[in-house]
Amino acid sequence: MPNTTQTKPTVQPNPVITEADYLNPQPSFGFTPFAELWNGRLAMIGFIAALATEYFTGQGVLHFWGLM
Repeated sequence: MPNTTQTKPTVQPNPVITEADYLNPQPSFGFTPFAELWNGRLAMIGFIAALATEYFTGQGVLHFWGLM
């Protein structure tokens, strides 16, 4: 009589981004945790700069640059 009870193999998930990627980032090419951290940081600086420009000049960034 064949064995009808089968056990499923346990598969460990292969994480794309590990904790070590954030604790010890290494510069490389592409969408890496290192690049995304810097992208986020620079986006935050740009957003604050746009808000400061609007606050101090009284006009939007596009008006300030003469694009509207």
